[in-house]
Amino acid sequence: MSATKAYKGVAMEGLIATWYSRLTLKDLNRHKLMAGQLVDKIPGGGRVLEIAPGPGYFCIELAKLGNFRISGLDISKSFVEIARQNARAAGLTIDFRLGNASDMPFESASFDFTFCQAAFKNFRQPVKAIAEMYRVLRPGGTAVIVDMRSDASPEEIEKELKGMHLGRLDEWMTRITFKQMLVKTAYSIAAMKSMISQTQFGTGRIDVGGIGFTIWLEK
Repeated sequence: MSATKAYKGVAMEGLIATWYSRLTLKDLNRHKLMAGQLVDKIPGGGRVLEIAPGPGYFCIELAKLGNFRISGLDISKSFVEIARQNARAAGLTIDFRLGNASDMPFESASFDFTFCQAAFKNFRQPVKAIAEMYRVLRPGGTAVIVDMRSDASPEEIEKELKGMHLGRLDEWMTRITFKQMLVKTAYSIAAMKSMISQTQFGTGRIDVGGIGFTIWLEK
């Protein structure tokens, strides 16, 4: 498996986690749309894991759409607490817990569906994270990875920013984050294919759109 990748971003704890939670709440429709697109891919009563759920918005929107057993695993203590608070406020029972994507605290073949959005590029051991997705999936299960492409153009990034409908300060801060952090840590499609090939998944379907990609992996 590939060498460890050094994380080049800031730690998502404390005030940074709070700012990110507030920022992404303004883009809640994106989480609602994603949940609506994926709900039919999950069996009724199925067990779902979101890897690096952050404030937990996707988990919460998915929980509103079906009778799923949902867990969220995040390496940030701040995000775990924020996600738990958000779930309680919504009147939902979701198992948010602390843990590492490359060494998940779950038994093998535990989940029908795993989801990772806008976080994979930050994982220090990306191949191990994909291998862990395979391990915790039940036979016939699906893993979905959604993230930014390293070759996203400045024009595509600007279009994405405008679509988020942010205030002037948040848009400025987010633009800097995209250009100084996210693009630099993102992967190319070729790099993703190479990492997937090093795991038991072997291969998967990759859909490209906007500034990112969606990868579908079947066990």
